[in-house]
Amino acid sequence: MSPLLTRAAQAAIAVALLGSVVVQAMILPAIYRDLADAPPAARATFVGLLGLGILALQVFAVCVWRLLSKVRTGSVFAEAAFRDVDVITWSLVAVAAVLVAVGLLLASGDVAPGVVGLIGGAAVVIGGVALLVRVMKGLLRQAIAREREVVGLRAELGEVI
Repeated sequence: MSPLLTRAAQAAIAVALLGSVVVQAMILPAIYRDLADAPPAARATFVGLLGLGILALQVFAVCVWRLLSKVRTGSVFAEAAFRDVDVITWSLVAVAAVLVAVGLLLASGDVAPGVVGLIGGAAVVIGGVALLVRVMKGLLRQAIAREREVVGLRAELGEVI
């Protein structure tokens, strides 16, 4: 993979992380204030769920950053990469769960059904991405096994020669 491409992806992640911190620090309190007419429990639950969703996306971004660093150094085909892939998967599952919870919270109010449907659809898409990451983990596992096999065959060939 091109070093320019990995650096560009890391720059995009850095901007997204910075933006997410701004959202946590400024937008979430503003949303809380805007919901002053809502019952206190619903208000706190909604803003808390949004905060958890943002936190899960931040964890996701950090793990993708770590994997990009491993790609750049050529160490992505190692068992240590599995930990990052697992955390990515579970952070996506957490985002999907937060979306479901937000959808259910909004469905109990007077929010348009289309909005709830869009949130539910987003939860399904994020859940699908989590499943795709699991498939990619299987491919990573196969690539590591093939790399070990190639190293072993090269060693045997070196002995024969």
